[in-house]
Amino acid sequence: MGSAVAAEPPATFPTTPPVPGAAPTLTIPTPTSQTLPNGLRVISVRRDGLPLVTARLVIRSGDEMDPPTQAGLADLTANLLTKGAAGLTAPQIATAAETLGGSLSAAAGWDESDVGITVTTPRLPQALALLAKVVRQPAFDARELKRAQAQAIDEVRLTLSKPTALAGLVAARGTFGTGAYGHPRSGTPASIAHIGRADVQQWHAALYRPDNAILVLAGDITPAQALQLAQASFGDWSRPATSLPAKPPGSGERSLPAVVLVNQHGAGQAGVVASHPAPPRSDAHYYDGLVADAVLGGSYSARLNEEIRIKRGLSYGAFSELQPLRNAGAWLASAQTRNPAVPQVVDLMLAQFHQLGAENVPDAELAARKATLIGSYGRSLETTTGLATQLAELAVYDVNLGEISRFPDQVNAVTPRQLRKYAHKHLDADEATVVVVGDASQFAAAVRKTHPKAVLLDAATLDLDRADLGAGAATH
Repeated sequence: MGSAVAAEPPATFPTTPPVPGAAPTLTIPTPTSQTLPNGLRVISVRRDGLPLVTARLVIRSGDEMDPPTQAGLADLTANLLTKGAAGLTAPQIATAAETLGGSLSAAAGWDESDVGITVTTPRLPQALALLAKVVRQPAFDARELKRAQAQAIDEVRLTLSKPTALAGLVAARGTFGTGAYGHPRSGTPASIAHIGRADVQQWHAALYRPDNAILVLAGDITPAQALQLAQASFGDWSRPATSLPAKPPGSGERSLPAVVLVNQHGAGQAGVVASHPAPPRSDAHYYDGLVADAVLGGSYSARLNEEIRIKRGLSYGAFSELQPLRNAGAWLASAQTRNPAVPQVVDLMLAQFHQLGAENVPDAELAARKATLIGSYGRSLETTTGLATQLAELAVYDVNLGEISRFPDQVNAVTPRQLRKYAHKHLDADEATVVVVGDASQFAAAVRKTHPKAVLLDAATLDLDRADLGAGAATH
């Protein structure tokens, strides 16, 4: 055997990451908006290259329209659309979609409900015909309703068993109170059980109507083709003579204290969620908030995760999310941690909120967060599904459709001063609701040393259908 060759000395690597490069230019054709005589808005955007089109029929009403005692009604209604319609059973609808090379998805969210499918261009007429059937002629079969209710209740119970998820639901009550965005979107076991077939039928009849709907078509399609196909499948959809139900206020009377501790007996870990009221999507400073959120907790390398996970190992992840809705909004931060570490995590979260509104973000940090934000946005537009999703959101919130291509410029235009001013205004500690769910015996006394007015509740007696979570639930 030959003699061994001496190894090359290791290369010297830089100790700091390179400066972020310029953001890529997004090239997006201008979307076209047209309206049928019945009031249905048709939005299309052409993307050449692949013979694919994503179609989404969006109803401009969602979970915010749930009646006070029937949380989960919008979710249940959307879920049932594909479970039987126009004489077709759920398996037949699924088979019809698969035959076209796609699958139907249906869901509800805040401010919207939608049904979508992606198919090759030649199959689009048949896909839209199927979409029209499930949206316009759902059967709402009693057996399917019962099955969907049982599944929904099981899923909700699973959610309620998770500390961070339960903390988020309680925080929503603290932020929105009696408002439309305060209740659990998916409902509660009690509210779901109280929904009958007539309730679903009435909800659908009142809100699933052409003058409350948007058809979004993204992909290999021209505006003329979009209008013709929309007319063929939805042109004879009659607009009711009655007016649309009014949107309820998003926020209402708030009755919870600033810090809420929820004892989940035997929980191995605790969920910590801090929520602040935020402006609606129409706010003129929307992009300031988006960039501020990116700095605070929008990615792995953002401040919350840096302070809570990377530096101290107190959580597997700490993040934040800006949720701007139609007539209100919320800014949520969350982390899951060891029960004894709760006081430290709460203090770290509140300190990061304060710092964001008190000091300018350094230029290098701001540039990195902007690059991450723009890169993520660009990736979301790479598919026809992502493109349709972004257009639908703009349309639901009455934002100019041209914003879809101006996103990078709007983000890059945010200055450190604008960010600090926005955070100072909207991350005021006096407006925050901090919720901790876990084994309270391991953290309640320590939290109360810093927050003596913190209220202690029991997870077993919480009533999420009430803004105060249930009279008599508090222990002091």
